[in-house]
Amino acid sequence: MLTITRKLEFDAGHRIPDHHSQCRNLHGHRYVLHITLEGDPHKKDGDSSNGMILDFSEVKRLAETHLVSHWDHAFLVYENDMPVRQFLDSLPNHKTVVLDRVPTAENLAQIAFDTLKDVYEGFYGNKLVLKSIRIYETPNCWAEVTADSVDVR
Repeated sequence: MLTITRKLEFDAGHRIPDHHSQCRNLHGHRYVLHITLEGDPHKKDGDSSNGMILDFSEVKRLAETHLVSHWDHAFLVYENDMPVRQFLDSLPNHKTVVLDRVPTAENLAQIAFDTLKDVYEGFYGNKLVLKSIRIYETPNCWAEVTADSVDVR
């Protein structure tokens, strides 16, 4: 088995409502998302994906469709953060994504993994597995979810 990783970037705002420092304030990040897939290279002469686990453009297209386009230039808000939700609701045509948990890097990594797992797995019949999602909140800080660490719910 081999692995490939595709990097994508998006901008989003959030806040950590119970945090003791500046992260409790509304702010944003240039998030960097690493999607690592494991699988066997596709083997079919004449096929444009011959020799690939999955074409990098397809990795991007699927992630954009199912996750990145929803989060990019949105404010990611915890469903129980009512003051901020009410404020965002008062803004006409504002792009808000309401999450069932606080939008920490750790939780965003888990949501991304859960969202993309079924999108990639089994694609092209090449035993494709989502191995990990790593999301950088800053160049020096990230959270990662791996297939080995996924909590079975």
